[in-house]
Amino acid sequence: MSKALFAALLAAGLIAAPLPALLQTAAAQTAQPADQKQAKAKKPPTAAQLAERERIKKCGEEWKAAKAAGKVEKGMKWPQYWSACNKRLKGGG
Repeated sequence: MSKALFAALLAAGLIAAPLPALLQTAAAQTAQPADQKQAKAKKPPTAAQLAERERIKKCGEEWKAAKAAGKVEKGMKWPQYWSACNKRLKGGG
């Protein structure tokens, strides 16, 4: 009996509550953390991160050229190509 009464009171409260006020409150709560995140300054990338980005760009260009020329091994996908290319570029070869 008390469960049914509780459910009825809860339903009545939800129906009676103004929906726009609830939405505005929820929007305000989610907006605050996003503003705080943007306020924090980003750290600049390290030298290793910059070097990796350059290797990704170079390997991406090589991948596109090799794929267009039909020189990519059958069944090879980008992750396998990236792994091999990254090792080659890191080794200086």
